[in-house]
Amino acid sequence: MVIPVLLFLIGLVLLIKGGDWFVDGATGIAHRFHVPELLIGATVVSIGTTLPEVMVSATSAVGGHGEIAYGNAIGSVICNTALIAGISAAIRPGRVERNSLKTPVIFFFIAAAFYVLTAYTSGHFGRMAGVALLSIFAIYMIFTVNQMKQAPQEASAADAERDEGSMTKELVLLVVGAVLIAIGARLLVDNGTLIAEAMGVPESVIALTFVALGTSLPELVTAVTSLVKGHGALSLGNVIGANLFNLVLVSGVASFLAPFDIPQNGEIAGMNSSLVLDVPVMLAVMVILTVPAMFKGKLSRVQGIVLLAIYAAFCAVCFIM
Repeated sequence: MVIPVLLFLIGLVLLIKGGDWFVDGATGIAHRFHVPELLIGATVVSIGTTLPEVMVSATSAVGGHGEIAYGNAIGSVICNTALIAGISAAIRPGRVERNSLKTPVIFFFIAAAFYVLTAYTSGHFGRMAGVALLSIFAIYMIFTVNQMKQAPQEASAADAERDEGSMTKELVLLVVGAVLIAIGARLLVDNGTLIAEAMGVPESVIALTFVALGTSLPELVTAVTSLVKGHGALSLGNVIGANLFNLVLVSGVASFLAPFDIPQNGEIAGMNSSLVLDVPVMLAVMVILTVPAMFKGKLSRVQGIVLLAIYAAFCAVCFIM
């Protein structure tokens, strides 16, 4: 049992460092070609911080562990929103740019509507569902790129200084980061499954809590860094973008490679507990986070405290059931 735990922790470390290097390399290259900052945050950074979830879910689905693929996607959205955004709002609430949040928020709820419809009507995510989710991802990327191209950003002094640096270093960070993410994902999935079996805990519960938290650490690092530097809005944008990618990219890739059924770990009122608890909590925390921000243009400390309380209660219920 000691070895699986150590390998699990090593996998988490590799995921964190790999995600960090990948984002640094991708962001450096994007800046080098003077891509607008907001475009980088909405695309490159969010994709980079979501790569651990993509690798874990794809590896799990192909390996026959659809419970982890499903639970990791939903669990990561809940973790990103209720824990990471909750911490940001509770520690340093502030104003947010409604216009910059509008597109990812709209696309998230479009993807969520399709996700919920599929989950409640068939309980199965097949290849066609994967194609549909990946199509939403492609449309979002095209829409965002076109939108940001209409507001080009001037090269800054930092960009000029970066241009003098080595592009080779940025490419190495990009490649090495991707490799570390792949290795870390494999260690996380394999040993997370062993730990779950040894503890007698269902795989989907491990995915909804430990694995989801582990693969969300890049978003947590981004959030903390943004808070320290006084850029709370960047943290919020990255969380919402990562949540969208968890539904359309993470679930899309996993279901396309290896279709899976929604796990059945128990029943609440005669229904699959996941459909009664996990999916509604995912939608609820996103509504609590985004609706006030869209209407008021700011986050409040009360929002953060409520989100953190919901996350604590959700984790407790998962382990009690």
